[in-house]
Amino acid sequence: MTGIGMWTIAAQSPQLVAIVEPGGRTLTYGELAAEADRIARGLREAGLATGDTIALLLPNGADILTVYFAAAQIGLHVVPLNWHLTPAELGHILRDSGARAFVADPRFGDAARAAGGDVELRYTTGDIPGFRSLSGLGAGGSGRPGGRTTGALMVYTSGTSGRPKGVRRPLLGLDPDQVPPVSLWFFGLFGLRPFDDHVHLCCSPLYHTAVMNFAVISLQFGHPVVVMDHWDALQFLRLVQDYRVTHSHMVPTQFRRLLSIPRSARTDVSSMRAMIHGAAPCPQPVKRAMLEWFGPVVVEYYAASEGGGTLITAAEWLARPGSVGRAWPGSRVRVLDDDGKDRPAGEAGTVYLQMGDATFEYHRDAEKTRRSWRDRMFTVGDIGYLDDDGYLFLCDRASDVIITGGVNVYPAEIENELAVHPAVADAAVFGIPHDEWGEEIKAVVQPVPGVDPGPALTTELLAFLTGRLARFKLPRTVDYVDAMPRDPNGKLYKRHLRDPYWAGREKAI
Repeated sequence: MTGIGMWTIAAQSPQLVAIVEPGGRTLTYGELAAEADRIARGLREAGLATGDTIALLLPNGADILTVYFAAAQIGLHVVPLNWHLTPAELGHILRDSGARAFVADPRFGDAARAAGGDVELRYTTGDIPGFRSLSGLGAGGSGRPGGRTTGALMVYTSGTSGRPKGVRRPLLGLDPDQVPPVSLWFFGLFGLRPFDDHVHLCCSPLYHTAVMNFAVISLQFGHPVVVMDHWDALQFLRLVQDYRVTHSHMVPTQFRRLLSIPRSARTDVSSMRAMIHGAAPCPQPVKRAMLEWFGPVVVEYYAASEGGGTLITAAEWLARPGSVGRAWPGSRVRVLDDDGKDRPAGEAGTVYLQMGDATFEYHRDAEKTRRSWRDRMFTVGDIGYLDDDGYLFLCDRASDVIITGGVNVYPAEIENELAVHPAVADAAVFGIPHDEWGEEIKAVVQPVPGVDPGPALTTELLAFLTGRLARFKLPRTVDYVDAMPRDPNGKLYKRHLRDPYWAGREKAI
């Protein structure tokens, strides 16, 4: 068997398919390694040193993965940029990260020019005024770049509340040709082994931590990576069938759209061995419907870009619906009160995670870093509880909890109930100011196509919730929108809905 690691596979099996791009063009391991070496040589020649930062404003495809491998083999911090951000938001990340190099695709050219003017080295995969061509970088040399050492992803938090912060990890001086044992361990959680006829389908933006990690580790394991440049449920099914896809990383929003496909149009998905999902809460009816369709291959995990997490198999979830599982081997999960004491089973508190001796810092935010850590464990602000067997159930984010009349209300609970109603395509719940109660509960609903928003629907939804929730949890008002402010990976930017109500008022977010 060929050894693992992208460069090892490229040397031993250069014709093996590595990437299938949107549109069907393929890139072999030999081509991927050669391009990554060329770009890395050019970046070294341009003066980039180990520990420097490079930012990528690139769509899904071979380019972003190639530049990642180029930068990762010369010890750079790699910042994938969300191409839905405004130029001002992109500019903040470029400045905050200290990016010395910036690579952009022409389809984002206007934003790249507006945001990246102060970056020292600017490259493009096509033609952007003021940017040099990436295709000419390092073209005059040959061989491997000098000073090879493994870099690290530096992903910025999504910015759902406040300005995004970069999660920066220390560089450990590892050999880029060696696959870290943690990658073997992590994929092993999902039953994914090197080669073994595995094929990965990347169906979400590669600027997300988990999406990039699943694609990169798949390539390190000899798994061809089929890349979608945008989500389309029918195309997803066609690709699964045509390429005999064995694993993919998804979010509940994509599950919903798959389930909307008529049964007569559904194709063969029998090749799928691990349909992995996380990143956002999954309503129980949606999860059950996916299990009925795809079978016990639907596996859920809870994790953070910062490290650590839980996992739950299909069988475990059916026995404990709503749980996100138990701690990974080698990981710890605790639920603590405000004094740092463990909460009893079934009682909610702040969720803390620990993954070995892993560490990180929020770049240029020592105070946020300090607040996130307690006794070698960290929190991202999630609220949840453990059952008697150590299974974690999430309630909400601390920043989203509504305090009305001194009582805590978890919006996710209400959102999950609303999601079950056949007239609701999407829903968000949050607190708005109330002079007497402190906050009152507001729901915002995106109706399914063909359903008219208005008082009649509001009455129907509140009657529906009345039989499912305590009265103090019922929304006092319901508004309607044509589309929720979600990114393509399903992350809801709730602050875009909530902030206008709190303009000029004090609200902890």
